[in-house]
Amino acid sequence: MFQRNIGSTERLIRIVAGLAITALAFVGPKSSWALLGLVPLATGLIGWCPPYAIFGINTCKTPKA
Repeated sequence: MFQRNIGSTERLIRIVAGLAITALAFVGPKSSWALLGLVPLATGLIGWCPPYAIFGINTCKTPKA
């Protein structure tokens, strides 16, 4: 459905950051703002970022022909 536009290193960083930010909803300051961590978590898991698609950014390595 969506063509991946996030590279593997960036995906890993997004997943780790998303989990860390979301964890703040349960420990630490316990702010509902921590649920914003779901955004980088979701984009990291699916490998597609809507703003990247809009602006034509692609950090995913493409196979050489």
